[in-house]
Amino acid sequence: MFCRGFAITLGVIGLSACMSQINAQPSTWYAKMGAQENKGNTLYICHGFGCEYRTPVTFSEQDKRHLHQILQRGSESPEAERAAISGAVQWQERRLGPVVGSSNDIGGLDMSHSKVRGQMDCLDEATNTTSLLTYLSSQGWLKYHRVTHPASRGFFLDLKYPHASAVVVDTTTGTPWVVDSWRLSNGEPPDILPLSRWLRMTSADLEQPVTK
Repeated sequence: MFCRGFAITLGVIGLSACMSQINAQPSTWYAKMGAQENKGNTLYICHGFGCEYRTPVTFSEQDKRHLHQILQRGSESPEAERAAISGAVQWQERRLGPVVGSSNDIGGLDMSHSKVRGQMDCLDEATNTTSLLTYLSSQGWLKYHRVTHPASRGFFLDLKYPHASAVVVDTTTGTPWVVDSWRLSNGEPPDILPLSRWLRMTSADLEQPVTK
């Protein structure tokens, strides 16, 4: 699958090794994307492809309680926490839909929706998921993972389409995992799989991603 916005931004992100990317702070991603970091309970949601538009969304106390409840389900193990992260991403996408206009965001490749409000490419999705993960971490709700700079892969010449995704690192093993919400439509479960597997994937693999 091809993320149009990412292809356009390749020159900005560069083609450095993916492991060196994820060792960088998430804040460096926002600077590259022209995006905005969280401010307190407010997240700045990218949409329109390549963060063309940024809409602030402030979590209420009820939102925070709901998110905390979701993350508490993952308190027993890293695997359980990744499942909870999936639930939190799905919740965020449904929560943001009416505010941002993204309830009908179409997953995967859809070139016709560039600069359409509410539609998101992989850069938007990677940014928004990173914002959520950073927020969860700031609240002390991530027990087994730390949030890193998003990862990127693909440059056509290696027979892979350009793509980017949010990443967390399992602090018990040091294993990085992508949290990739781009492939499916709004509110669907993100692909959560080891970064090493994700880096080897092609568009065909994404139809049935391996999660172990």
